[in-house]
Amino acid sequence: MTDGFRDWLDSLKVYLDRRIAIIMVLGFASGLPAPLVFSNLSIWLRDVGVSRTEIGLFALVATPYAINFLWAPLVDRLNLPFFTRRLGRRRGWALFTQILLVAALVGLSLTDPARDLYAVALACVLVSFVSATQDVVIDAYRIDVLEPEKYGAGSAAAIWGWHLGGTLVGGAGGLYLAAAFGWNIAYLLLAGTLVIGMAAVLLAPEPPGPTPVDRAGEQRVDDALRDRVGSLAAAAAWLYGAAVAPFLDFMKRRGWLLILVFVFVFKLGDALLGRMSGVFYRELGFELTQIADVAKVYGLAANAVGILVGGFLVHRVGTLKALFVGGLAAAATNLTYSWLALAGQDMGVFTIAVIADSFTGGLATVAFVAYLSNLCSIAYSATQYALLSSLGNLARIWFSASAGMMVDGLGGDWSLFFAITAGVALLGLPLLLVLIRLFPEGSRPRRPEPAATG
Repeated sequence: MTDGFRDWLDSLKVYLDRRIAIIMVLGFASGLPAPLVFSNLSIWLRDVGVSRTEIGLFALVATPYAINFLWAPLVDRLNLPFFTRRLGRRRGWALFTQILLVAALVGLSLTDPARDLYAVALACVLVSFVSATQDVVIDAYRIDVLEPEKYGAGSAAAIWGWHLGGTLVGGAGGLYLAAAFGWNIAYLLLAGTLVIGMAAVLLAPEPPGPTPVDRAGEQRVDDALRDRVGSLAAAAAWLYGAAVAPFLDFMKRRGWLLILVFVFVFKLGDALLGRMSGVFYRELGFELTQIADVAKVYGLAANAVGILVGGFLVHRVGTLKALFVGGLAAAATNLTYSWLALAGQDMGVFTIAVIADSFTGGLATVAFVAYLSNLCSIAYSATQYALLSSLGNLARIWFSASAGMMVDGLGGDWSLFFAITAGVALLGLPLLLVLIRLFPEGSRPRRPEPAATG
């Protein structure tokens, strides 16, 4: 057996870790709501006669995913009555948000977009808010419970789980259920599947909390204030730790501003494509079950392979180089949708386009998530990861809101629209080359600086 083959086998052993399995199930709970306010919702709206422009603007209801860093400090620091005491800091918040998410999805299932589009939008905002809060908790749990060398595998497991929930069950399952029972019943039944995530929370180990060294900055503030303001010192130190320290800590990283710009633009092309893909499929004449078969089931299989390849690529060549390969491949496969637009209702071309895009999307996403994870300090994992992922989400959500208007502005020329998305997807790669050249240490994990002594 060669040394190279042994290295590949050693890489696979990490997936036998029980914590990785828990992370995958939590990823399921994270992914399930996504198609219910994104792709499936777009198809539902189109089926009842909502315009492309209005469907595109519905992307704005997902804004909570882009600003969840604003309340992430509460997730990092606030203890919930009963939940924190019984389950711990991370698991308590996870179960609490999942209970709220079930209630929000039930509310969405009771709306009717044909009669009251505003009620649908309000329900979607509520689902997005609770789901975005759950994402903060789950991302922080993954970072806290794993060693840095397992972040690649943890990212892969989280994304696999996300696609099981978001692509297979919520996406394909939602379309099959809608075809059989109607959209409202489909949403109601899908809300019940979150019990799987609740079970994972109850079975999961609680990660250790941050050490005094990790929160040295807060201690310095506490010490400085205690003699001056007495009982207010603890509150001031808490406020500093929750709202200031995570951002100051991140800004100590070399090239932090360039990193934020890169995170903002990296997945803009996917944002445009993803928002309108369901509408595009329906306008070509594909049935709900055909979309479920190809875009969700086949797409999930291709995405799973891409995730596995992405995890290996991160392990073998490093996060930044894997990001570049994934980003370039993802941009190229956007052009397969232009081919589909020219081919029309062709199942063969449809299948090729979805498989190619899903594979490269999985590859790029693993590297992207691993990169964001490595940028976070253990003391502020919830807040810092939420800040970074929210920045990427902000770009995708706000930019994708213009997708419907773009298609209408192009006179319904889907082929040209998807060619434009391929060009947009290339925007982040020059920045990534700069990061690789100037800040290669950006792919390695970092802990907060220790407290000053003396």
